Amino acid sequence: MADSHPKSIDPRPKRRRDKDNPYTIFTTGINTATPHYYLSFVDSNNMERCVEIDKPLFDAFDRFELEDISFMHKVDKHYERTEQTEASLNKRAVKPQESVEEIVSQRIEVDRLHQAIAQLPEKQRRRLVLYYFGEFTYEQIADMEGCKHPAVMKSISSALKKLKKYLSGEVTI
Repeated sequence: MADSHPKSIDPRPKRRRDKDNPYTIFTTGINTATPHYYLSFVDSNNMERCVEIDKPLFDAFDRFELEDISFMHKVDKHYERTEQTEASLNKRAVKPQESVEEIVSQRIEVDRLHQAIAQLPEKQRRRLVLYYFGEFTYEQIADMEGCKHPAVMKSISSALKKLKKYLSGEVTI
């Protein structure tokens, strides 16, 4: 165990360190045939110590430092630096809080849509529901009903036109 800090340290840039990281790694003679690898730390008596270590252990500490730096960058990137009040969180929310009027209005529109769908002819209603709510393709619906997919496309297209007219108030289905 060497107690003095070697003088000719390698040219690696100084890395940012976590406050809880108690050690420093460095090399000497990096451009020579016999480089030396060191681990420096402060012991329990508050004395700085420097220990020569082998290359695999140095590489393990180096990898840990890089992972630690990566983690610190992720924390910095996602660390909240603004005031956190209910109003500021609601303002930045992905989906802003809706008013009671908006919720009621949307519910009325959904009810009208369901009423309009219920008034469609049975075949159009079934195909429309399978396509939009069951998430089946035209081909899958055609296979279920034993017909060609253009017939399913035409039926759904016709149903959509009727729904559009009904919801715009032009006509009843």
